[in-house]
Amino acid sequence: MVNHTSVTEFLILGFPEFPELQLPLFTLFSFLYLLAVLGNLLVIFIICADRHLHTPMYFFLANLSSLDICSLTSIVPKMLVILLTKNQNISFVGCILQMYCYSTCVSTEFALLTAMAYDRYIAICNPLRYLNIMNKNACAILAAASWIAGLLDPLPHNIAISQSSFCDSNVINHFFCEVTALVKLSCSDTSIIQTMNYIVGLFAIFLPFLLILLSYIFIIFSILRIRSSKGKSKAFSTCSSHLTVILLAYGTIIGVYMNPRSVNSADQNKLPIAMYIVTLPLLNPVIYSLRSRELKVALKRVIVKNH
Repeated sequence: MVNHTSVTEFLILGFPEFPELQLPLFTLFSFLYLLAVLGNLLVIFIICADRHLHTPMYFFLANLSSLDICSLTSIVPKMLVILLTKNQNISFVGCILQMYCYSTCVSTEFALLTAMAYDRYIAICNPLRYLNIMNKNACAILAAASWIAGLLDPLPHNIAISQSSFCDSNVINHFFCEVTALVKLSCSDTSIIQTMNYIVGLFAIFLPFLLILLSYIFIIFSILRIRSSKGKSKAFSTCSSHLTVILLAYGTIIGVYMNPRSVNSADQNKLPIAMYIVTLPLLNPVIYSLRSRELKVALKRVIVKNH
């Protein structure tokens, strides 16, 4: 009989392939992390402070901003410690928790984007009943379902990984406890875990994509039925920010995780993943702030009110 693991901690390599860039990378990621957190906190504050933004779309945006902060905080602080102090140690439990927190954030994000697509579908395809359908209870249920789905979806395969044997090496060739990097270290049979990963990807990423695609098919047909070009432009502008965020999220996932070269070159793939993790939560509030006139006006009202 042997224990399910013979290691009590892991070593996260970080970016040893760029020894001369450790301090510049620390400075860059610290700056981007601070901007992303402050930007999302500002969006949450404006939405909470201005009653004109107490609508379904901005309710989901506040949830998305909260999620972005959680996603960043689960990964970036430890990465910064590694870059600055070279302290690469992380406990076994801490590593599993970091992996689960990030997996949860990814799953919840795509669920929230799906809920936001449904909100845009109702707003454009059924505008007369929009306020009745997307009432406070409906919004709360959709948001709660997104968070619960995000919490439950990665749980089985995270538990399976935590019960695996790690007896050969405890060095993780990544900048955080990423699922595939951790599975590579296991000396147990990982076929079931890999199958679970595909199932998680199916429910957390591919199924939301199909639902979002379906929503936008109906949205496009509804917009095409609008006679005036001004009406078409106004209808499209209400979902352009959301559509941009979706394209960025799925485009980055495809470019980083589904790139065939990434399978054979983990070192070359770490920096793009790090940039994705840090910059996407930063871009979300920027995109919505630039595209949303209501958010700009609300910011001005809050500033004037406080002065």
